[in-house]
Amino acid sequence: MKTRVPMGVEGRRWLAGASTRMGWWMAWQLMVLVIPAAQADQPLSWRLRFEQPTSPGASRYHRLYRQETWPARQTAVIVCDMWDAHHSVNAVRRVVELAPRIDGFCRALRQRGATVIHAPSSCMGAYEGHPARVRALGTPRASDMPDDIGTWCDQIPGEEMAAYPLDQSDGGEDDDWEEHGRWAQRLEADGRNPRAPWIRQTPAIAIDPGLDYISDDGQEIWSILQHRGIDNVILVGVHTNMCVLGRPFGLRRLAAAGKNVVLARDLTDTMYDPRDWPYCNHFTGTDRIIRHIERYVCPTISSDQLLGDAPFRFRDDRRLHLVMLIAEDEYQTAETLPRFAEKHLGEHFSVSICYGSDTQRHHIVGLEEIDRADALLISVRRRALLSADMERLRRFVAAGKPVIGIRTASHAFSLRGAEPPPGHEVWDAWDAVVFGGNYTGHHANDLHPSVMLAPLAAKHPIVAAVGDGGGWTSSGSLYKVSPLQPGTGVLAYGSLADMPPEPVAWTFVRSDGGRSFYTSLGHADDFDHPEFEALLSAGIHWAAGLSPHGIDAVRAQSQRFDQGAGRQR
Repeated sequence: MKTRVPMGVEGRRWLAGASTRMGWWMAWQLMVLVIPAAQADQPLSWRLRFEQPTSPGASRYHRLYRQETWPARQTAVIVCDMWDAHHSVNAVRRVVELAPRIDGFCRALRQRGATVIHAPSSCMGAYEGHPARVRALGTPRASDMPDDIGTWCDQIPGEEMAAYPLDQSDGGEDDDWEEHGRWAQRLEADGRNPRAPWIRQTPAIAIDPGLDYISDDGQEIWSILQHRGIDNVILVGVHTNMCVLGRPFGLRRLAAAGKNVVLARDLTDTMYDPRDWPYCNHFTGTDRIIRHIERYVCPTISSDQLLGDAPFRFRDDRRLHLVMLIAEDEYQTAETLPRFAEKHLGEHFSVSICYGSDTQRHHIVGLEEIDRADALLISVRRRALLSADMERLRRFVAAGKPVIGIRTASHAFSLRGAEPPPGHEVWDAWDAVVFGGNYTGHHANDLHPSVMLAPLAAKHPIVAAVGDGGGWTSSGSLYKVSPLQPGTGVLAYGSLADMPPEPVAWTFVRSDGGRSFYTSLGHADDFDHPEFEALLSAGIHWAAGLSPHGIDAVRAQSQRFDQGAGRQR
């Protein structure tokens, strides 16, 4: 049941105005229904996600989590720039979709006793006299104002050595240009500035006149936080790569000032155009910014941790979640595979990478990602897994989900008969059961095989994707795998002088019905060949039930990605 509470002078003034406009009966209902009693201080439990180097100075990062519990009274959520209009019509569409979820998140926090601060920048004129704006203006000015808390922040020291993850130099609008022009005409006809059409916050996010604050000023917001004894701050809203990071009340300023600040990673969106570097899906662009934030700025949380359901996901985000397990020391796939993924998988996949520990051979960090994966790529050599992680892997395979293997994946979980460490397990039948393989060793390292596509598989979509580009020399040794298990479909062979050819790429439909693709190629130099990148990209897409890209598209993407990456540096 809702309960009336004292409103303060500004609340009574606002209610009086409301009574004049809508009548005393409606104003009374507004007081009872819209302005709920403040709730008792309830603890907020979060699982914070962040990344740190696999070892000091390393270029690879582990995705890690830590649990924290915050008193609600010491917590605030800042709603950043969820405007009622925007110069990008696609940005408007995503705000409209996102706003109800942010509203529910804020309502839940408010009910638990947290503070809600609405920060629609450049829109304060619309809220003159509003109790939430008056409350912000009436907050005593903090005596410990951080330097530059009132100004925009483009970078904090932790970001100095990092390459920025996407090109936003043209503003990041991803609209169709013809539609964008019509949208600008519509805004102008409505009396709005087409380049800055926002007037207020979207009405889909409720502002509680009895409890909330409205401000776009860094010093005002810092004063609110200090006056209320708030140490923990959650940022929601748009746009992640611009305002959420850079505003005076944004992630960078608050992190630098010592607040325990986090981003709600599923309650945000970027200004990113896939026609710009790194030429990936719009939502992959958001993922790249979030990863940058988790490495260099602050941790993130997700709204389901409060609301108890699934994380929010935009309806147009149809990417599959591909998890890569990388734990081998011979072929540098910890460098080649992430870069390959950045180039060729960002359109159709959200990619997470779990690296082997730099200090514990039989520990691959973060394998709980398997529980949320749609597809799995393995580049592991002779590791035993913790029993719980091996069970995760077995469940994934048994569910009939796609598995892709490269090079040492054939003997990923075999220790050549040695006993695994306590609490760990091996899977000696992995090669035969999952890939239909039969790895028994390899030819000499100084013998470099010629790779040719299988003529009988010319119509297979993977081979067709490579097309006439098939035929190159690999720098890696040729694996001995013959004979393969029944049901495999060989796509390519490797040959050495005076020796029988060996399959080097094939498909396999497992007993659970799942698709597997495996290639014994994957030496670091193989990634210099567009034919190999086309083969691997096509194999991943085929296993996941998607149409592969052809070699011409792979070549073009590699070229423009590398050129764009050079400009970003």
